Amino acid sequence: MSCTAYFVKRQHENNMNLNLNNKTALVCGSTQGIGKATAIALAQEGVKVTLIARNEKKLKAVLSELPNPKNHNYIVADFSDPKNLGKSVSNHIDKHRGFHILINNTGGPKAGAVFLATLEAFENAFVQHLKCNHILAQTVVPFMKNECYGRIINIISTSVKQPLDGLGVSNTIRGAVANWSKTLANELGQFGITVNNVLPGATATERLSEIIRNKSEKTNISQDQTAIAMKNTIPAKRFAKPEETASAITFLASERAAYINGVNLPVDGGRTKSL
Repeated sequence: MSCTAYFVKRQHENNMNLNLNNKTALVCGSTQGIGKATAIALAQEGVKVTLIARNEKKLKAVLSELPNPKNHNYIVADFSDPKNLGKSVSNHIDKHRGFHILINNTGGPKAGAVFLATLEAFENAFVQHLKCNHILAQTVVPFMKNECYGRIINIISTSVKQPLDGLGVSNTIRGAVANWSKTLANELGQFGITVNNVLPGATATERLSEIIRNKSEKTNISQDQTAIAMKNTIPAKRFAKPEETASAITFLASERAAYINGVNLPVDGGRTKSL
C-alpha cells in the first residue's frame, strides 16, 4: 500500500471527542465541495446543521445525506444580496434557535490577471465574500455571546499568505477577508468566541477542475498533465479531499480549539512556502 493510500484510509479511523453534541451550525455554500463535506462532518459529531445556499433542490439533496436528516434544516439565500441574506438568517433564528458555529464559505471569483479585472468583478467579490461574512457575523454573534461559545470559521485560500498566479481578484478579496477576520477575533475573544481562517490548498472540487481547465487552455497542455504538474508542487504529491479540510474545520469548531483564535491555518499538504 502506498503512503497516500494509507493516510487516506486511516484519516477517519481514530475519533476524538469534540464535545459538539447539540451545538448548532450555519454552513454556507454547503451544497458541494468543502462546504458540503463540512456540513456532513459536523453532523456526524452531533451538531444540528443548517445548510445555506441558493439552490433549494441541491440543499434538499445534501440534507438527505446528513445523519438523522430531521435534526437539520436549510435556508435558501443568494449571496449577491447581503441584506436579504441577513434577513433570511434572522427569520430562521426567530423561528428556531441561534447558531454556536458559523462557517463562512463562498465560491471563489473567476480566474484571471488582476490588471485585466473589471471594477464590477472586484465589487461582486467584495459583496459575496466580505460583506456577506460581515452581515452573517453580526446576525449570529448576539446568540454566541449569550452562550459564551462561538466559532466563526472562514474558508478562504492560501493566497492570503502567498498570492496565486492567475487569481487576481481572489487574491485581493481573500486578503481583505483575512484582515477583517483577524480584527474580529481581537474584538470577540473576550466573549468565548473564536474567529479563524482555514486556507485550503488544491482540493478536489469543481473549483479546482475549473482552474485546471483554464491553465490547460492557456498552456496547450492536457488537463491530465496540468494536474500532474500541480501535484508535483505539493510536498504531499496529491490533491486534498474535501473531507480532509472539513476535519480541520470541525476541530476548530470544537471545545478542544477554545484557545486557537485569529489564525490562518493552511490545509494544503505543505504547498505554501511561507511560515
